[in-house]
Amino acid sequence: MEESRTERLSKINFWDKLFEMRDKDRKNKEHALAVLPGDELPWETNRQGLMRWYLHPLMEDTVVNPYMIYVQQIPPGSRSGRLKIQGSQIFYIWKGKGYTVLDGVKYHWETGTVIQVPLRPLGVIYQHFNGDPENPVFLISVEANTVGALGMDRGSGFEQLENCPEYDAP
Repeated sequence: MEESRTERLSKINFWDKLFEMRDKDRKNKEHALAVLPGDELPWETNRQGLMRWYLHPLMEDTVVNPYMIYVQQIPPGSRSGRLKIQGSQIFYIWKGKGYTVLDGVKYHWETGTVIQVPLRPLGVIYQHFNGDPENPVFLISVEANTVGALGMDRGSGFEQLENCPEYDAP
């Protein structure tokens, strides 16, 4: 007969588990990185685009990790993937010009622009487009790392609706 949830949980001392978690966190922080040189971080091509991650929920070797931060490069004339998230994300256009389609509305931007993706209970759909056929766009993304508290769906779903062209390229 299968063990019940109550029986399984009764075998765990949750208070002691907190101290185990504390000890693991302290061990991770002993040699944690306070400075993250960009040229030492890899670029990855994923369904959303070409990204270099500075802070991510899986990165446990940093001093703090309250945010998710990455730099994204969008090749000349290309676009990011199209994504549905809860919102509450900020993009800073480091270099380039183009536009973002946010819930069907086009917003033009250029170097120095800040894009604020609003927090909406049913989520937000967005996609970035590089409007320059000759130069790449570089943008910086920052959002609170709420994955541990809210899960990956963060209340409204986390869906890749369309891949960037570079991901699907042969």
